[in-house]
Amino acid sequence: MEGMQVLGLALILYMITTHAHGQYYSQSVSYESLPEKTTNLHFFFHDTLSGKNPSAVLVARPNITTGQSVAPFGSVFVIDDPLTVGPELTSEVIGNAQGLYVLSSQDIPSLVVYFDFGFTSGEFNGSSISVFSRNPIINTERELAVVGGRGKFRLARGFAQLKTYFINASSGDAIVEYNVTVLHY
Repeated sequence: MEGMQVLGLALILYMITTHAHGQYYSQSVSYESLPEKTTNLHFFFHDTLSGKNPSAVLVARPNITTGQSVAPFGSVFVIDDPLTVGPELTSEVIGNAQGLYVLSSQDIPSLVVYFDFGFTSGEFNGSSISVFSRNPIINTERELAVVGGRGKFRLARGFAQLKTYFINASSGDAIVEYNVTVLHY
């Protein structure tokens, strides 16, 4: 019996003095030692507000009685827009842009956007890039900031150059061409 107590005490002391294997951190790896890659992406973004199956929906609208705008300052939209290889909606779908945009200017039509471009085919299937930026939609050409990514685009940064390909002023439907330069590891 005494031997069991000594063994038990020895086990308790051993457990107290050993290091835990479940640490919340591990040895740091320097990303500077990994080769940085540059990837150029080209695709078309289809933002459809009209019809029976819109890809962008108004989820919040301010209580403003002035003006007759369909989407006044302060309106919030949620999107699940297809990304295609060509400008036609029937061209190959390579992913979806999911996120939101807010009409953020009282004077010049402008949005603040947060999109996650999730790729569903090809070399980047399962990877995504994140964009968070101001988007002055009245300009035909503009630029957004790439602020992150996942999968093959971990630690992504870069920029997206946008060019309006088509817009229907009455419905708000738009097709936007994206040329994206992504720096990642």
